[in-house]
Amino acid sequence: MSRIGRLPITIPAGVKIDVTEDNVITVKGAKETLTRALHPDMKIVIEGETLTVVRPSDDKLHRSLHGLTRTLINNMVIGVTTGFTKALEINGVGYRCQMKGKTLNLTLGYSHPVEYTPEEGITIEAPAPNQILVKGANKERVGAVAAKIRSFRAPEPYKGKGIKYADEHIRRKEGKAGGKKK
Repeated sequence: MSRIGRLPITIPAGVKIDVTEDNVITVKGAKETLTRALHPDMKIVIEGETLTVVRPSDDKLHRSLHGLTRTLINNMVIGVTTGFTKALEINGVGYRCQMKGKTLNLTLGYSHPVEYTPEEGITIEAPAPNQILVKGANKERVGAVAAKIRSFRAPEPYKGKGIKYADEHIRRKEGKAGGKKK
């Protein structure tokens, strides 16, 4: 039995979960409404304030989908109640960010500023010139937007300049050894 798949999900107050016959789940909360189509073989059982995911057999496919389905539903419940945040840091002389309305304006050492407008359901904040916060209810989309912003100037290993996740550690490399040849 899957250790993650068999764990029940407690449904907090104010969250409503609807499951259709073809396993399309809709989670409604105070912040947002999330919808996702899940694999039709997985059985989702709602009993009172708990939700459990049951797999029909011990096939390899069903075993692999068991924990995945439970985690996807749990992330939806967390997303509509508290939401997800991904923090990014900008390192480098002259590298900075600022918000212009809903558009993130980045100065990253290019000859032009990089502008990024987030998709619907994602909010971006710049509390400091070298910090970016990506917030939203859908964990997958928050991570994708953070990765897109990071890709504008990924951190390089020699000087550590670029955009990195706040909890990311950049392995530094030593530069070219300078010395005279004889």
